[in-house]
Amino acid sequence: MFKKIVLSATLALAGLPLAAQELAMVDSETDWSVYVADSPKECFIISKPTNWSAQRDGQAVTVRRGDIRFYISIIPSEQITNEPAFLAGYPLKQDVPLEVKISDTTISLYPNAEINREYAWPRPEDDGALVAAMRGGAEAIVVGQSARGTITTDTFSLIGFTAAFEKAKELCAP
Repeated sequence: MFKKIVLSATLALAGLPLAAQELAMVDSETDWSVYVADSPKECFIISKPTNWSAQRDGQAVTVRRGDIRFYISIIPSEQITNEPAFLAGYPLKQDVPLEVKISDTTISLYPNAEINREYAWPRPEDDGALVAAMRGGAEAIVVGQSARGTITTDTFSLIGFTAAFEKAKELCAP
């Protein structure tokens, strides 16, 4: 379900046309932006990292990456109320979960190459806990591993997260 929608959202945000709809940014809350698509109604809040680094064999390295984003989706027609997704900007190592750390909370994200090699998602039963931690935290740190073994650390500010999430919920209320 959402895993396919994320691909459509990514294309739209990159300026590529969608077959049935286009996303429009309708609000910005500090470090988070709210996007809405119509027909069917879909809402996303999206942020890019405030900082990131890469290491290989314990040493800092310079790497090229594509877009790095954290998404939360609200899609009423699919009964999706808070689905997180992380776009790493590189192909992820498929058998190694990523970790999102927010204060004292750590939640794993899992890549799925059958959907997209650059995305990772929490287990559905962890969606609510991750969103709750994001609402109460100051920053989220995502640690992942590329298919080549590079370890990346992405830091996302959570300033504006709650306001953006509430706005998206309001805009996508059934």
